[in-house]
Amino acid sequence: MHEINTTLQLRNIVMKSVNTNEAHPEKRVFQALRIEVNRELEVLENTLEKIVDRLNKNGRLCVITFHSLEDRIVKNKFKEMSKKCICPPDFPVCVCNHEKKVKLISKKPILPSKEELKVNSRSHSAKLRVCERV
Repeated sequence: MHEINTTLQLRNIVMKSVNTNEAHPEKRVFQALRIEVNRELEVLENTLEKIVDRLNKNGRLCVITFHSLEDRIVKNKFKEMSKKCICPPDFPVCVCNHEKKVKLISKKPILPSKEELKVNSRSHSAKLRVCERV
């Protein structure tokens, strides 16, 4: 086993290890490393509620995500902040004292239009979610 010292070495290992027709399978490895090193998912989850807390009443938060891990966090956090009660369903009475903070403007993500995709191929994986402070 050898030490990996360069991105080129890592790329070559990935290319030898992966059996796929994908043009650049190493992209996902580098993306995963970047996400982990920068703690991007943790930062996203911890920041959404703080941003909402700073919004004025009727202020809107719009978040564009580019992969499923980000989108799941935004979707779940918006859903949690849009509920008045987050107690387990089998609780007979609410004991959580959770306050509804937002109203969902877009329950489903807004996806790029065909026109957008024609002029901006990078928008293919983009999903927009919007909530409003109550």
